[in-house]
Amino acid sequence: MAKNILVVDDAAFMRMMIKDILTKNGYNVVGEAENGAKAFDKYNELKPDLVLMDITMPEVDGIAALKKIKGADPGAMVIMCSAMGQQAMVIEAIQSGAKDFIVKPFQPERVLEAVKKVVG
Repeated sequence: MAKNILVVDDAAFMRMMIKDILTKNGYNVVGEAENGAKAFDKYNELKPDLVLMDITMPEVDGIAALKKIKGADPGAMVIMCSAMGQQAMVIEAIQSGAKDFIVKPFQPERVLEAVKKVVG
């Protein structure tokens, strides 16, 4: 059965790229959000198998949203996305419960490898 994934990024172009990589490889993108606040609401509404979430976003950043999602659902599976040079944030994300991270610009193979590792 296809895994349901929520894609969270403030850039519509990035969401589209990730969605394209995932859907071409048999994953089901059930929703999108452009900031951490909307990500939390969408997560509660859709209960996806996995969340791919950007770290740097307006309003509520990815790390705050990750903590909120993990607080509501300790079993939540989240992969963080970050730009180069955000090591401290990546470490904080992993310590906060992220299962993996992907660095931008996205390499389709790396995205799929991370997703397979986390949800099969």
